[in-house]
Amino acid sequence: MTHRHAVVLGGSMAGLLTARVLTEHFERVTIVERDEVEGDWSAESVEHAVRRGVPQGRHAHGLLAAGLNVVEGLFPGAARELAAAGVPVGDVLGNVRFCANGYRLKQAPIGMEALSFSRPYLEAYVRAKVFARPGVTVRGGTDVVGVEADAARTRVTGARIQARGGDPEVLGADLVVDATGRGSRAPRWLAELGYEQPREERLHVDLAYVSRRYRVDPALLDGDIAIIIGPSAAAPRGGAVMLQEGGRAVITLFGILGDHAPLDDAGYRAYAKRLPLPYVSDIIEASEPLEDEAVKFRYPGSTRYRYDRLRRFPLGFVVLGDAMCSFNPMYGQGMSVAGVEALKLGESLARGGELDALRFFRAVRPVVDIPWQIATGGDAALPGVDGPRDARTRMVNRYTNRYMDRLYATAAHDEVVSLAFSRVTNLLDPPTALLRPGIARRVLGRRRPATV
Repeated sequence: MTHRHAVVLGGSMAGLLTARVLTEHFERVTIVERDEVEGDWSAESVEHAVRRGVPQGRHAHGLLAAGLNVVEGLFPGAARELAAAGVPVGDVLGNVRFCANGYRLKQAPIGMEALSFSRPYLEAYVRAKVFARPGVTVRGGTDVVGVEADAARTRVTGARIQARGGDPEVLGADLVVDATGRGSRAPRWLAELGYEQPREERLHVDLAYVSRRYRVDPALLDGDIAIIIGPSAAAPRGGAVMLQEGGRAVITLFGILGDHAPLDDAGYRAYAKRLPLPYVSDIIEASEPLEDEAVKFRYPGSTRYRYDRLRRFPLGFVVLGDAMCSFNPMYGQGMSVAGVEALKLGESLARGGELDALRFFRAVRPVVDIPWQIATGGDAALPGVDGPRDARTRMVNRYTNRYMDRLYATAAHDEVVSLAFSRVTNLLDPPTALLRPGIARRVLGRRRPATV
C-alpha cells in the first residue's frame, strides 16, 4: 500500500513526535492545530509563549529517560544542541534530587543524561525540527470538527476542519491520527460512525499545580538541576524546583483533593514550608520571584480509554497520547509515553500493508500499562483517593505500600536500590524490577533508617 498523506490532529508534543515518525512513511504529513504556531527556534531565543492549548505549560515538566531516548533518536544530537542553547543538563540520578515518602534517595552518576527545561522551549525546539521536515504542512489556527468516513463507515478518509474565519472543509487522508489530548472527541466520533465507544477508566485526584518563576542561584541546588519532593500518605503534597534555560527556574507546588497552594506570596511560601522536606522552601526563601503571584493548573484525575479492548475499529484512524491515556502529571510521564507510542506506530507502519489500529492499540498496551500502574498505584496509596475497593486489591495494595515504604527508606542509603527505583520511574524497567531477588534482599534485609 502506498502511504501518501497522513493528517495529525493536534500539534502538541504527542502530535509533533508522531508527525516526525510519519514523515518516514508518508509522502505528506499535515498537522492541524487550533493554536497559531510558528516553526522558529534559535539558541539565542529563550522566550516562548505558553500556548492556550497547553494550560500546564507554565508549570514544571519533565522528560523521563525513556522520553529523552525517543527525542534523541528522532532528532540526533538534540540533547547536545539544547545544552549548548542553555538548557541545564545533568545525570538522571546524579543531578536530579528525588525525595519520596520523606526520604531523599541516594544520588550517584549513572551515565544517563537528564535535561531541565521549560515546556514551551522544548516544544518550540521539536516543532522547529518537525516543521522543517520535507513534506510537512501545518494548519495553525484551525479547529477539528470531526472525521470523514466512506459510505460503508469502515474507513476514515479524512478530517473535517475549519480555519478561524473560514469555511468548513474536508482534509482527505490515508491515515488520521488523533493526538488532540485530554479533550479528544474520538469516542463520540466512533459512536457517530456506529462503533462501540472505548471503556473509560478514571482515578479522581483533584490535583493542582501552583507555580511561580524565580531567579535562582544554581549554587543553591548544590550541583543538581532539579529537586522533586513527592507526596506520601503522611504528607500528600509535594513540590519541584526545575532549573530552566535563560538562567530561570520554575517552582511548582502540588497537592490533591483540594489541598492546593495559595497564589499569593505569603500563602505560597507558607504552603512550601509545610512540605515534608525543606529543600524547595529553602530555595524559595533565598530566591527572587519573577512574578507577583503564582499561576494555577487544575487536573481532575488520570483517565484511560481502553481502545485496546475494542473488537471493531475503522481503518485509516488511530488514537494516541493523552487522547488514549492521560496520566497524573505529578509523575512526569505524558510526553515520554507519547513518544514511545509514536515509535510503536512507526513500527506498525513499517510492516507494510494496511495499518491495523486494533493491533497497534494492543502493541502499546504494555507501554501504557506500566506508567498507568505507577501513577494510579501511587495515587491510590494517598489518603482520600478513591481507589479500587475490592478486598483482594486492598490487600495487595496494603502489602505493596509496606514494601515501597521500606524500599524508599533503603534507597536513601543504598545506591543499587535507588538506581533500580530511578530506572522504573524513568520507564526503562517495569515495576516488577523492584521485586527482583537482589533488590528485595536489600529492601527486606535492612533496618529502616531515619528520615533524611
